[in-house]
Amino acid sequence: MRLIMFDMDGTLVNSSKAITNTINYVRENTGLHRLEDNYILEHINKPEINSAEFFYGTKEFTDEQVHLFENYYNEHCLTDLELYDGIATLLDDLKNDFTLAVATNANSQYAKKMLDYVGIGSLFPTILGYDSVTNPKPHPEMVQKILDKHNILNTNAQLIGDSLKDTMAATKANVDSVLVNWGFSDHKEDAIETVEELEVKIIEKFK
Repeated sequence: MRLIMFDMDGTLVNSSKAITNTINYVRENTGLHRLEDNYILEHINKPEINSAEFFYGTKEFTDEQVHLFENYYNEHCLTDLELYDGIATLLDDLKNDFTLAVATNANSQYAKKMLDYVGIGSLFPTILGYDSVTNPKPHPEMVQKILDKHNILNTNAQLIGDSLKDTMAATKANVDSVLVNWGFSDHKEDAIETVEELEVKIIEKFK
């Protein structure tokens, strides 16, 4: 049994427009000015920031912020959503030899809706979001929960993501990881640039 876990946003799908528009919708409806899209995407995956404080100026997410975010995102999460080039082919190549799963800090119901929309949802028997765990990435709980569900050893698994939160979660769970650079982050080192390189990394890990 071999397992490949994927982050979703910035790894499988380009959902940048929905994310930036939703954050700005919350800001504008709580008396804050809009932020530049690139500024939001540059910071959203940084593990060292408190997202509630950084984007909304509160120590924790308030009920109002959560309500505004979820309502807007639910309505607009499919807007401009697209698979990254090469992902469909990669998954088709992997599906018969690996168990595939998604580990995302998005809501799992929205994730399923989005992955179904771009035509790949059925390839993932497990889609875990922040609402499926007590501690989202970079905590290893999500990774460990997927391993346990499929009864797969950490040595037989790999996590693919575009954020240091992904690699940190994998490392804490003693799982190999690959950092990709076509998503929302701009990594200067230790990240691969193409889906073709990713497939080589996966083959090298499991050969």
